[in-house]
Amino acid sequence: MTDRKRRPLGAPTTVRDHWRRITLRFAAARLAFGHGTSTARDEAAWLVCSALEIPFDDLDASLDRPVEQARAQRLEELASRRIDSRAPLAYLLKEAWLDGLRFHVDERVIVPRSHIAELLGDGLAPWIPSPATIGRVLDMCTGSGCLAILAARAFSDARIDASDVSADALAVARINRDAYGLGDRLRLVQSDLFTALPGDRYDLILVNPPYVDARAMRQLPAEYRHEPDLALAGGKDGLDVVRCILDEAPDHLTGHGILIVEIGANRAVLEAAYPRLPFTWLATRAGDEHVFLLHRADLGGAPS
Repeated sequence: MTDRKRRPLGAPTTVRDHWRRITLRFAAARLAFGHGTSTARDEAAWLVCSALEIPFDDLDASLDRPVEQARAQRLEELASRRIDSRAPLAYLLKEAWLDGLRFHVDERVIVPRSHIAELLGDGLAPWIPSPATIGRVLDMCTGSGCLAILAARAFSDARIDASDVSADALAVARINRDAYGLGDRLRLVQSDLFTALPGDRYDLILVNPPYVDARAMRQLPAEYRHEPDLALAGGKDGLDVVRCILDEAPDHLTGHGILIVEIGANRAVLEAAYPRLPFTWLATRAGDEHVFLLHRADLGGAPS
């Protein structure tokens, strides 16, 4: 047995030692996950990679690398803050990852985790047969701007509007927009849903709105209580904002326009509330109950 293998867990010196130690600490602390990771092991890996500046894909190859004292101290301090504060790790690191891209986040916005992101990876095929058909996109309730940025990548010829009622959220979205050099294509708009967008029509509207119902809000783990209530709370049944979107979206979609909305675990409630709407439920890694699609023609009224 080597000296490294005999070394007590209390004195980690390699990347492997720190990863193992922090995994055990996170598991023992009974943290809640869901802000980019789902297990103590994965969250510890994220912390180790970020604090030690190791690309995720290089972690396995770096396990036996020694960790200098200053970096080790920083790593352990971050782990302690995660446990003591119950704040999402994304807030401590000022970063979140979605579809392989890094985004700045802080407590002015929820931590990005939308299921819509994975759908944008292939340009929403087959529902959108060609990216060239999308000229204007609206990402409503944009928060950090992550979906707007992913939409800009998926539809390279489109102009993107990213709206949010929160000026603080838009300040974070601006950081991310500028980091990806999209200032000429991505417009940030402070708006309470469609209020500040009169006359604007879009080929695609994406929305990840507040949809947590009142009962679930009362039961949220401590980690989620660090996020803005404004971005989570969807009223008694979780559909307060979704109802407004369905009522107003027809006036803001082009004749061939598409509306895509994420609603969490509210599929049954939504279908009961709108039995005549022909929702198309999009398959994601989490299942086919979280994101729906409607065409402009599905929503009634005369298309523009």
